[in-house]
Amino acid sequence: HALRIPFEGMLGSYTPKGFSFLASTWGNDLTLHADGSCLMRAFTERCLGRADGLTADTHRDIRLAREWGLSTAVPTLVVPGSGGLDLDAILAADGFANSDYGIPTACDWVVNPRGLRPGSVHQDLFFAAIPTVLAERPHTCFICPSLADNAQAQAWVELYNLQQSTYLLPKLPQSLLWSLLKSSQLFVSPSSHDGTPNSLLEAMASGTFPVVGDIESMREWIEPGVNGLLVDPHNPQDLAAAICQALEDPNLRQAAANHNLALVKQRAAQSATRPQIDAFYRQFIS
Repeated sequence: HALRIPFEGMLGSYTPKGFSFLASTWGNDLTLHADGSCLMRAFTERCLGRADGLTADTHRDIRLAREWGLSTAVPTLVVPGSGGLDLDAILAADGFANSDYGIPTACDWVVNPRGLRPGSVHQDLFFAAIPTVLAERPHTCFICPSLADNAQAQAWVELYNLQQSTYLLPKLPQSLLWSLLKSSQLFVSPSSHDGTPNSLLEAMASGTFPVVGDIESMREWIEPGVNGLLVDPHNPQDLAAAICQALEDPNLRQAAANHNLALVKQRAAQSATRPQIDAFYRQFIS
């Protein structure tokens, strides 16, 4: 079972016919990488033409995989890339000490944990949106795990003079990230190529309101104005307006938190996904 197409699935396509070969796609395997070059196209088609089964974290990728040559007879499964969330552990997470990082408690926390993912998550536009938000809501803090000591992120902070409102944190242990999400009002991910990020599902489980790029994979989870907001990931003004809208509407955020927890329990918690995964593998083991 190759857990992504480039490059494990491409190598796995040489599995002899006597053995079942399974592949997974997630993130931007098919929306960005597959069409990156003649060789990437050829090997993507080879992988999907050979696969006896395919798992993905979005229904979009199942549709795209069929277009790339996956037979309609091949079994598929859609589950989170992690295989499902340990919801009990997320809900029990505690211990984020804002004093360790000097983040004021008397401000709204907007967290963006996506790190640097050139070509898919547009962090340059995220930082460009911050001054517009601060002009309208000066008591807002922007928290970015995994960007501490990153020269590019620091350059954006200096470019927009964000030193007093932006906190570039180191990579956090998983439980501490969950605790940070539970302490934050908004989760922001300005992506134009993405699957279903585990961080999005973790934010939804934590009650953090999602503001994410308006792309097909996000629309599988977010209904605008109900449980999150979708934005043009290439437009910093659109992103800033959505952040301000969400911060100004606590009733929307609370309703979304209740909706999202129920949605995660139904579609992404391990209690829901593990029986599906078990049944999927049994088709090939038997």
